[in-house]
Amino acid sequence: MSEISRVFITFLAYVKRPRLYPELGRKIIKNTLRRKSAIKGKEKTNSWAASVAVSQKEAVSRLFSQDIEAFRNHFNEILQEAGRKEKECPVKMGGAGALELIYYACEFTKAENVLETGVAYGWSSLAALLSLKKRNGILYSSDMPYLAQDGDQYVGCIVPENLKENWKLYRFADKESLPKIFSEKDSFDVFHYDSDKSYNGRMWAYNKVYERLRSGGVFISDDIGDNSAYQDFCEKNNIETTVIEYQGKYIGVFIK
Repeated sequence: MSEISRVFITFLAYVKRPRLYPELGRKIIKNTLRRKSAIKGKEKTNSWAASVAVSQKEAVSRLFSQDIEAFRNHFNEILQEAGRKEKECPVKMGGAGALELIYYACEFTKAENVLETGVAYGWSSLAALLSLKKRNGILYSSDMPYLAQDGDQYVGCIVPENLKENWKLYRFADKESLPKIFSEKDSFDVFHYDSDKSYNGRMWAYNKVYERLRSGGVFISDDIGDNSAYQDFCEKNNIETTVIEYQGKYIGVFIK
């Protein structure tokens, strides 16, 4: 599919969904008037991240006093089945990330309420739910439909049915989903960000969620090398953060 065809199909999909019009307007502005601001500070942050990054194994050991090897050994069958479902999915979305980091963040905080932005196949959702299930906790997720691929029904497709009773999925952009989630729950134990990659989108969500993350809660953001939003946010709030190098990208994590 050409880029022009993809944009046209996406636009038509938005037109058919009036509830997504606010996000359509924001995307038009972001892709015209604010294109350069989306990658603001990228070189600065990548240089900083490269100089301080550690492995996921070291970060989990340092922050949560856990060995990541136990996760895949314990949940091997579930993860294998999830991988099979991903391969069978006709829609291509973002793959699995640092699952151990998310799982052990939930274990460390004894999480009962977790918030994530960005779902795709549902790998991060699965990692959180495997921990939350133990305490009958709830995962609140925000994710847009995959409009260009007509993939609405496949979002979260790898999550097993027995975990879905602990999951609330909001199918809007963050600026619509998060207020809806906050009206239901205003304090969270773990936050995982993996949605709008723009500088402004990140800063808006970071600030909104940070004030609702409880003391001792864990804040995780994927792909922090896209721009300097995460670095700037941490510096502004005097936050000492850990940076993880994972499959050529950087993840930021800190305990509030």
